[in-house]
Amino acid sequence: MAIVILNQSSAAQEDNVAGELFFVELGGPGAIISLNFDSRFNSNERLGLGYRLGAGLGYKEQRKYYGAYSDVTRTYFSIPAGLNYVFGKPYSKKTFEVGAGVTFLPRKIPLFYHGKNEKPGNFIGTLIFMYRVMPVNGGFSFRVGFTPIIGTGGDMYPMMAISFGNTYNSESKNRK
Repeated sequence: MAIVILNQSSAAQEDNVAGELFFVELGGPGAIISLNFDSRFNSNERLGLGYRLGAGLGYKEQRKYYGAYSDVTRTYFSIPAGLNYVFGKPYSKKTFEVGAGVTFLPRKIPLFYHGKNEKPGNFIGTLIFMYRVMPVNGGFSFRVGFTPIIGTGGDMYPMMAISFGNTYNSESKNRK
């Protein structure tokens, strides 16, 4: 009888695992600031292969010479998307994320001017190495890490990111 009770409690614990994350990110693949959704392909899991999709906003200052120096600020919209893999212990709130992706820029802009090969483009590559704190049963989440960007000319630029959000499980909400 003790075995049956143990199996029921572990099944209930699995149903309450929160693996979906909605977060605001400063820096990273979305440039200055972005709103993102992150989930595993298996909706009942917190670890393993998953994806992220977001919408970001950034700006780029340029200095051009037309008889005099002037500052031109370009605001741009970005759409970061990628695949990631989350490593860790199944019921630990501390995990590590490794991923790669692409950020779509609707307007062709050179994101970084100090690169030798940098030219205007619509896509930049991104890598993600993030420490994650995600409560097992849902709630406030935190991510921080290194997110290098591969510019339109192929040069790599170091970048950091920090994010805050909420972890939840849409499957358990739908069952209630």
